[in-house]
Amino acid sequence: MGRFSAQERRDGVIRAAIVEFARAGYHGTTTASIADRVGVTQPYLFRLFPDKKTIFVAALLRSAEETRLAFERAADGMEGGERAFQAMTTAYAQLISTRPETLLMQMQGYAAVAAAEARGDDLIGEVVRAGWTRIWETVHLSLGADVDRTTSFFACGMLGNTRTAMGLPASAGK
Repeated sequence: MGRFSAQERRDGVIRAAIVEFARAGYHGTTTASIADRVGVTQPYLFRLFPDKKTIFVAALLRSAEETRLAFERAADGMEGGERAFQAMTTAYAQLISTRPETLLMQMQGYAAVAAAEARGDDLIGEVVRAGWTRIWETVHLSLGADVDRTTSFFACGMLGNTRTAMGLPASAGK
């Protein structure tokens, strides 16, 4: 097996961190569990990232960007409207069914904001809000900058998110 560059290791740590934080949240995840998942030592992990919070922020950024890109790719070349709405809905359903940790990581981020800000730490909130805003803007533009359609898209999406987070099938409650 070949050697990995520091950037490849960083990417591996971020992927592992998304899975670990998605399962156990910020406080329930140890850097040891992340290091074990990616197959590095804790001292090496801390050569790549200075602390657990930096890893959490990197995982938040990655999961939000992966979601944003799924929407962007799905709507690419479409002129807004129903086709873009359906394409993005399908792409998101595919993303959260094949990689639910992406969604669950974002939800852990939402939950972490209030706790971090109560301690005087605004970084988590800033990162989560900026990621969500980029996702909103991508969807909004893809839907022809129609606020009502964008709001409806996110309302339906949050219902799907809640179902997924609770382990309910997508068809539950229909």
